[in-house]
Amino acid sequence: MAEKVQISKEGKLQFEEELHELISVRRKEVAQKIKVAREQGDLSENAEYDAARDEQRDIEARIEYLEELLKNAEVIEEVKTDKNKVHFGSKVKIKDVELGEEYSYTIKGAKESDALEGKISNTSPLGMALIGHKKGDTIEVEAPAGTIKYEILEIKN
Repeated sequence: MAEKVQISKEGKLQFEEELHELISVRRKEVAQKIKVAREQGDLSENAEYDAARDEQRDIEARIEYLEELLKNAEVIEEVKTDKNKVHFGSKVKIKDVELGEEYSYTIKGAKESDALEGKISNTSPLGMALIGHKKGDTIEVEAPAGTIKYEILEIKN
């Protein structure tokens, strides 16, 4: 039995939409590319055929990955009880105490996280440190460069 994967409701919907797009649209497009490339003759030196087959392999791998992810998905609902604390799904604005730099993050599941988009995992060191704390709290996070202190400036639930 595979391990459960925590994701948000919106994350699950995004993965389902991507899966639907891959199965209903992209598969057919690639199948058509392969068909056209086959009609060009000798497949041993046909770059279009090779590229289409590579694309098909990538799409099938992604479909398999998404199906497994969704099969094992555990949708985490937003906490309705204490809106003053950070929890799964919270949007948090924090400040590096030493540097004075501010950052905004949304706490998501590991499969949805993307630091460049401001989405951090609830299982990351920063995500785990933030969960359960309130506005004004200072948290400490162990990083490769040492301990970093952050002040929680704002929480949106």
